[in-house]
Parts: sequence; structure tokens; C-alpha cells
Amino acid sequence: MSDLQIYNSLTRSQEVFTPIEPGKVRMYVCGMTVYDFCHIGHARMMLSFDIVYRWLKALGYEVTYVRNITDIDDKIITRAAENRETMLDLTTRFIRFMHEDIAALGILPPDHEPRATDYVPQMLAIIEKLEARGLAYRSAEGDVNYSVRDFRDYGRLSNRSLDDLRAGERVDVNTGKRDPLDFVLWKAAKAEEPNEAKWDSKWGPGRPGWHIECSAMSCQLLGEHFDIHGGGADLQFPHHENEIAQSEGASGHKFVNYWMHNGFVRVDDEKMSKSLGNFFTIREVLQKYDAEVLRFFVIRTHYRSPLNYSDAHLDDARAGLARLYTALKDMPVENAAVDWSEAYARRFADAMNDDFNTPVAVAVLFELANEVNRTRSAGQARQLRALAGTLGILQRDSREFLQGGDDVDEARIVALIEARTAAKSARNFAEADKIRDDLLAEGIVLEDRPGGVTEWRRA
Repeated sequence: MSDLQIYNSLTRSQEVFTPIEPGKVRMYVCGMTVYDFCHIGHARMMLSFDIVYRWLKALGYEVTYVRNITDIDDKIITRAAENRETMLDLTTRFIRFMHEDIAALGILPPDHEPRATDYVPQMLAIIEKLEARGLAYRSAEGDVNYSVRDFRDYGRLSNRSLDDLRAGERVDVNTGKRDPLDFVLWKAAKAEEPNEAKWDSKWGPGRPGWHIECSAMSCQLLGEHFDIHGGGADLQFPHHENEIAQSEGASGHKFVNYWMHNGFVRVDDEKMSKSLGNFFTIREVLQKYDAEVLRFFVIRTHYRSPLNYSDAHLDDARAGLARLYTALKDMPVENAAVDWSEAYARRFADAMNDDFNTPVAVAVLFELANEVNRTRSAGQARQLRALAGTLGILQRDSREFLQGGDDVDEARIVALIEARTAAKSARNFAEADKIRDDLLAEGIVLEDRPGGVTEWRRA
């Protein structure tokens, strides 16, 4: 098996992956801010790193995966006030909804799922270190800010100089910051904010800024230097840039070895936006499509590439997944280990070790499915299911996928197939064709098999 290579956003190059501790991987991914339902952009991020997590485990690594929850934020405070409920009630509800969405998509839970509000003491400790090292200062307004120009390597991750960043900066100069690029570490409490959004500190009551929480949680759970940090491309700047500045500014040494960022989601080739009316939550999509179809749709595109969402592309993903399940029809559902010495498996592994190249890996699955269709080999079917399992797909009985769904009236379909068979026996071919066409219009495909047997599946 080839060596795993990962595209490192920090160096802008693909590198052979070498963990800090042999055989073990420590990975942190920026998770959800819980005040609303997860949308397909969130699904793309969580699925991308679910694939990374699964493949690292398939390679035999002992993985410690941390994905945080942001449960203190301006938007959370505002939404809770609008709803006339506590922040805790709001965030608890949407954490439950998030977990339901994650479970539906077959996303494995992380090893740790820390909530920001449980790590405020650790955040304060980092801020105190930064202040002691001249990297943080208190403004006249009472906030504690990070002094960006005093951190030598700021802009390294986003590959932009301070002057370039300053030229495009839109921060209001009336914030008490020494430089518009400076960012808040600790926000002084406002009288109108609820008490649950305030913590005591040496600088007075307040709450943490957004960036500091990930530095605190990752370093507490994984150590001050760990292997992989991931998140959406929109977080590369300023969030991840600021994480590096905070963490390395406080510790004095390297924070993360490999930075990974998944690409954006577009809808019918346009940026997804509520203002454009092309914004979809995971729940809305799952009302129309099987969750495994959405998962398959996402993993058919390389995690770093833009993902273009449309009904047409999801329909195509459903048809592709049906082709794979059709190859497994009438084959037993067995939990078998992958035979990595086999040719298809080696090619699959080479693809996944090439920066988690799922499109090529999926292409190998289709080739293997064609072979299963040709040979009807139970061994090759087990290999197909086992390889697909490393991507979290093809783990159901094929008939469950091909015929399943709460909206399917199986008894009615069987009765119509029997009526069609009777019509054909009476040589009423027009009626038989009408039954077939009417079912097809409903999304049900009839397939005539040798011996006069007719099977059906969803289109």
C-alpha cells in the first residue's frame, strides 16, 4: 500500500503524512455553532472529515478525533433573546437536531465533542499567557485584543502579508483596537446581555471571543502540538489564522503539522445564500432524498473541490448508488475485512492515500461492481461491500435500498405487477405497458427476469 499523502494548506503542497507519535493521530475539526439547523455546507464539512477519520482508522492508526461545539456566540445570544428562551435551552435543542442529522448521514461521532462554555478557564489561561508575552492588550472599552503585528508569522496560512490584509480590512476603527487587524480574545460584558453569557475574569466580567475557544479546546484535549486541524475553506482566514497566532503565541512552538480545508458548496453553480433563496438544510434535503444518497453525492467529489448541489446531481448520485446496490442484490450481507492484497483493493487504497481521492476510489468500486455482476462471485461481493464500508456506504441489504422508503406501498406495487403479468398472459400488451409506464412515472422501475419473474426497484 502506498504512503498516505495529505494536501497541507499551510505549505500549499501535498506531503507524505508522518504522525508526531508513530501509529497515533490527533485530529481537531471546527464544528457547529448551534443556533439553527445544519445546512448542506455543514454536511459537506462533517462528511469530508468523517471520510478522513474512517480512512485513518482503516490504515490502522489509533485516532483521537475532536470536533467542537460553539455554544456561546453573538448569534446565539441574539437568537435566544428573539425566542425569549435561555441560551442553554436554544443550544441544547439544536445540538440534539445536529446529532439527529449526523446519525442520519452515517457520520461517526468524534472521540470528543467539547462545548466552548465548558472550557472558559482554559481560554482565560491562554489569554493571560498572551498578555504576559506582549501579544494581548486591554482596550479602553474593556475588551482584550490580540496584537497581530506583534506575531511575526501572521498571514502564513492564508499566504497574505499584513499589508495586504490591512488593505482589505473593513473593521470599524472605533473599536478601541490599536490596529484594525487585531481581533478580540475577551469581550467585556454588556449590560443588556444575559448573565449566562458572562464569566468572571481578571479583566472584569465578559465572554470569550470566537477564535480563542478552538485554541483552548484543541490544546487541552490533544496537546499544544498535534497532527491535523481541519475545517471549511471559509475558516482558513481569519479563524484558523488567528488560532495559529493565539496558540503559537502562547506556547512558543508549532501548533499543527497538517492543515486541511474542504471546498465550498455551490447550488446550481451559484454561491449558497439565504438571500438568493438557494439555501437548504440537511433536513429539507432528506425529505426528498435517502440519506445515503446525500452521503454518496458528497463523497463522489474530492473534498477540496467545489461541490455543486442540484436535484439533477442528487438524482445522478441516487442512480449511481443503485447501480452499486444492484450488484449486491441476492448477495448475503456480511461483515468481512478488506483483502488489501487484491488488485481492486490496492487501487482503491492508492486513491485514498492520494489526499483522500474519493472520486477515483468510487470509480474503482464501480469497476468491481461490474465484475460482481459478471461473475456473481460472493467473495468479490464481500470485497465490494468491505471497501465501500471504509467510505460509510453499501452497508444495507440491497433490497432495502432499492425498494425501501416510507412512501412506498409495496403491496400495491406487487398487485400491479400481478395485474401486468395477467394482462400479458391475455395478450393485452397495451394494458401491460400502461401499468409499467404508470409505475415508472411514480419512480418505480420494473425489470423482467428469466422464467417470467418481474422485480421492481426505485428509479
